[in-house]
Amino acid sequence: MQKDNLNLKRSRALVRRETISAYLFLLPCLIFFLGFVIVPMIMCIVTSLFNYTMSEFTFVGFANYIEMFKDKIFLQALKNTIVIVVVSVPVVTAFSLWVGARIYRINAFTRSFFRCVFYLPVVTGTVAVAVVWKWMFNKYTGLFNLVLKDFGLIDQNISWLGDERTALWCIILILFTTSIGQPIVLYVAALGNVDTSLVEAASVDGASKFQTFWHIKWPSIMPTTLYILVITTINSFQCYSLIQLLTSGGPNHSTETIMYYIYYQAFKLNRYGYGNAMGVFLAIFIAVFSAIQFKVTKSGSES
Repeated sequence: MQKDNLNLKRSRALVRRETISAYLFLLPCLIFFLGFVIVPMIMCIVTSLFNYTMSEFTFVGFANYIEMFKDKIFLQALKNTIVIVVVSVPVVTAFSLWVGARIYRINAFTRSFFRCVFYLPVVTGTVAVAVVWKWMFNKYTGLFNLVLKDFGLIDQNISWLGDERTALWCIILILFTTSIGQPIVLYVAALGNVDTSLVEAASVDGASKFQTFWHIKWPSIMPTTLYILVITTINSFQCYSLIQLLTSGGPNHSTETIMYYIYYQAFKLNRYGYGNAMGVFLAIFIAVFSAIQFKVTKSGSES
């Protein structure tokens, strides 16, 4: 009996030491997470209820949120952001799946080559990417105008980034090219994890390639699809650097996004409270949108 009690005490002491050691190893990450994620989130929510500028800190309640929905520029930025998300997310997902499925069928060396090619824009600096695209869209010396004029498709040069009708679509095109790299790599990896015995059994039973994909491969890669949808949605909602480098929200706010407008209000006009209110709204909007995606995707995979 005493021996059992002694073993129990030693076991509890060992568990306690392992738990303490684990928390000590996690402590640097926990401090970083608390200091740079949790505390700023709380401060953002609190200061969104204040008229917080460089010279004033006055409690105003929900006045910033009320002003937000009366602000025509914010509403335009919200509209532009939703257009970017609604267009880019399904196109990026569908194109990445198609390319991933094509790449997966070829030999290993060529597959690795194409994965590197498609992933290159992801690891390339945003500034470098923006400079190249800005030259391609240039009204006078840009590649697009030169090629289109040579083929006789246009008579006059188009100011792609300076025209309200085309500027936002140019941003979406650039965002598309920089967003497909990671989903393609993920889809290739996911397709490699599909149970080949099920695919072979379906082929023996006479199933077509589409039936095999829809009933076997697609349910298997659904978790990967959900992840790609969520990260692509978040990246699209947070589109800022391309706007800052290429258009600064113009022309006439036609490329204004919520992220860029937050930056403009907070760091250009020093209206930190108003900027934080928009940040809180954006965070809630992304969370709700992602939850809907998760629900719809989960329901589709179960059916």
